[in-house]
Amino acid sequence: MSIINNINKAFDHRIRLGIMSILMVNEYADFKMLKELLGATDGNLASHTKALEKEAYITVEKQFIGRKPNTRYAASKLGKLEFKKHIEALEKLIYKGP
Repeated sequence: MSIINNINKAFDHRIRLGIMSILMVNEYADFKMLKELLGATDGNLASHTKALEKEAYITVEKQFIGRKPNTRYAASKLGKLEFKKHIEALEKLIYKGP
């Protein structure tokens, strides 16, 4: 088995890697929090969250707080599992080499 088999292309972009990293240590994060922490534009963040949602790696909850819409994201069980495998594969690649 190749050392890079568990590297997941869904996490290869820095914004997606950042989203998952934030969601692994927080129960959830809203759009504003992700945008501020990652320094992403609205459109860029929206496209990357949609890509992760399509893979079922994150869940999305839309609600209103007062009259303002609020979108919250959380890592799904599958997302947590796949992200852990991805990080472990990167660590093996970095520390053990080919």
